Amino acid sequence: MNRLPRLLLLIALFLVPLTAGAQSDDKVVDIARDDPDMNAAIKHARATLDDFLKLAEAPPNDTQGYKLKVMVRDGDATEHFWVIPFSRTKEGFEGTLANEPQAVRNVVAGQTIQFTRDDISDWGYAKNGRQIGSFTVCAMFKQMPKEDVEFYRTNYGFDC
Repeated sequence: MNRLPRLLLLIALFLVPLTAGAQSDDKVVDIARDDPDMNAAIKHARATLDDFLKLAEAPPNDTQGYKLKVMVRDGDATEHFWVIPFSRTKEGFEGTLANEPQAVRNVVAGQTIQFTRDDISDWGYAKNGRQIGSFTVCAMFKQMPKEDVEFYRTNYGFDC
């Protein structure tokens, strides 16, 4: 049986816990590479990236938690991670990997990574307790158990 290649997308809905041993609410969702909802979400995030980056450079007082989701490849494995915080560099961007890898082994949580615009698959931030952006998370909701989706909507302010 020929299986389509799959990729892992990590939901890191909030900042990584700041205290040692704290638990986060991250979930890993396995999504087909040709999933139309996910591909549309990534396309939309990339199309609106410039506006997000301008906002992130001078964030309004009622916003916080600016983050980028970045694709990391390791051989045939691909995984997407939130990078918090991030900054621009001459070559592109760099930032701190906010999640524990599940599929790739060439990075670790807390590592500073360098990446280009082509590696960015999503962006997000919070405004007045509501999530803005995070388009891939909304696409993942379609494949997650309803109780998990309700948890994220209630506790993290997702309106999708």
